[in-house]
Amino acid sequence: MTVGRVLLRTGLRGAQLQWLSLGSVGLSIGLWLRAKTVDQDERGNAERRAVFVGLWPSMLWMIGESMRHEEKGGRS
Repeated sequence: MTVGRVLLRTGLRGAQLQWLSLGSVGLSIGLWLRAKTVDQDERGNAERRAVFVGLWPSMLWMIGESMRHEEKGGRS
């Protein structure tokens, strides 16, 4: 059982995960811009948070892509 199949059973669709992936890009950029406005003591933590969120898009996109493949009934 793959992650994609489990998510399909919960009602999520691949396109929704891909939109979420694009949203996380925006969130990462927003967090990074916000990190530039905080004081020096908190800046490192804020930048690490932005980088952490920046790791999500590729994972979410690939899970969404595999879910779309499953929705079409394809098997590899």
